[in-house]
Amino acid sequence: MMPGRARHATPAARPMSLTATAATARPPSEPRPAALRVLGAVSASHLINDMMQSLILAIYPVLQGRFALTFAQIGLITLTYQLTASLFQPVIGTFTDRKPRPYLLPLGMTSTLCGLLLLAYAPSYATVLMAAALVGLGSAVFHPESSRVARLASGGRHGFAQSIFQVGGNTGSAIGPLVAAAVIVPYGQHSVAWFALPALLGIVLLLQVSRWHAQHHTVAVHRGPVPATAATYSRRVVLGAIAVLLSLIFSKYFYVAGISTFYTFYLIDKFGLSVQSAQVHLFVFLFASALGTLVGGPLGDRIGRKPVIWFSILGVAPFALMLPHADLFWTTALTIVIGLVLSSAFSAIVVYAQELVPGKVGMVSGLFFGFAFGMGGLGAAVLGVLADHTSIDFVYRTIAYLPLLGVVAALLPKRSGGHAPR
Repeated sequence: MMPGRARHATPAARPMSLTATAATARPPSEPRPAALRVLGAVSASHLINDMMQSLILAIYPVLQGRFALTFAQIGLITLTYQLTASLFQPVIGTFTDRKPRPYLLPLGMTSTLCGLLLLAYAPSYATVLMAAALVGLGSAVFHPESSRVARLASGGRHGFAQSIFQVGGNTGSAIGPLVAAAVIVPYGQHSVAWFALPALLGIVLLLQVSRWHAQHHTVAVHRGPVPATAATYSRRVVLGAIAVLLSLIFSKYFYVAGISTFYTFYLIDKFGLSVQSAQVHLFVFLFASALGTLVGGPLGDRIGRKPVIWFSILGVAPFALMLPHADLFWTTALTIVIGLVLSSAFSAIVVYAQELVPGKVGMVSGLFFGFAFGMGGLGAAVLGVLADHTSIDFVYRTIAYLPLLGVVAALLPKRSGGHAPR
């Protein structure tokens, strides 16, 4: 809708047109307010998307019982959907940087929906892998584009917007095991199909977000090209910083893969918990991770990204090292702390990288979300093989050292390309 026709808009469409009109009238130097409705819709869609992803993790005990899977085969399921997402996200992000495609978002959710339905009625292990790949493809489309929308709607508060976006996904990941304990474990694999309803809701939300995104892009086109942002650092420094950030992503997501993929088996094996009780403990860990996400972005806006990144990765190391030696009570307490602290890093890392490479939001978001997914999938596969040859307890003792890699955050430049609001 063109700004000059706002007076003819219907009441339902008027808020969007007013936003567009204000965008054209406001001087470039004046900060825009965050589009909270858009951020809320993107966050809610992220919740739905990642809840459906986490159902794969949560259904592992059911699939293991039905198909007699080894830990390596379970890890391969995670690798399949994470690697699919990992490979496609940077490609899609780079493509849409050049040619924006606002309506890709509901198409991505449709792919995830198809994967979920296939998973519900999968007759074999090979079909389960196909379903996981479709879910991964849906995430590959969803994450870079929705991260771009979050930045567009941020009003300059990039860390805040990225945290709002991320908390939806982490909350969805936390809800998945709880839903599985209440629905999938007692009613079996076919009950996964019931979650087609939230997926359809997600498609409806993303259609609205895509309409806003398309309108925002149309207004930007009519305002003319935006002057390129000058790079603050040399290419060598930027590439070195990106390498450091990817090392931190490796440390974080390899460790998280060990916790999230095998936590239910760890609790069942070490403490004799039931499947449903173990799923509740997994929910507690993932929900703590969701809460931690709310802290990292806004705190990075205030004090800078680097201190948040440094504290989040390296700060969790003492708790990770204690975890394999704890009883059930302290295992629960330690995983809550680990979830809260470790999850605060990702929003800060993504925004830091976006500021290092201005004008490449889709490419940077796709690279980091994709690498995170890839490391999570690779970690699940490698650690699954290790668990088959040793034990789940040995895996937990081994991965406890990974957060120590957070020390490389000291190599990051003091400030990223764009200064955060203070």
